[in-house]
Amino acid sequence: MKVVGTMFFKNQKILIDKPRKRATYQMIGGGVEENETTLEAAIRECHEELGNKAIFDETKFELIMDFDEIATSDPTKKIHFYVYKYSGILEGDLTESEEIEKFLWYDSSFGTDILSNTLKHEVIPYCIKNNLIK
Repeated sequence: MKVVGTMFFKNQKILIDKPRKRATYQMIGGGVEENETTLEAAIRECHEELGNKAIFDETKFELIMDFDEIATSDPTKKIHFYVYKYSGILEGDLTESEEIEKFLWYDSSFGTDILSNTLKHEVIPYCIKNNLIK
């Protein structure tokens, strides 16, 4: 199964969200649908999860890394995760929804207990190593 996530940054923090059905925060993203590229999926998921008041330029997504992972929601499910970095500034307002309970601009001072496996083991270490977050 293919999954995408997008990194948005502001003031050396990364935007993550907490789904209502999960105990941990995750990346903005989700599954790739049939006949959809990973980039198309990343853009679609950003529209769905951030809400219609969030403003971003769809041409500013860059594939940064991809890796195999075990799904946080199902430890028996293997996924291939594609991570995009948004190179612009996210504008407008974020909107919670039936799916998304809240958003958080995360830096390492929050610790890792609140994070999904993908964030904890892959994305946050990458962000710290590359000085993208504090």
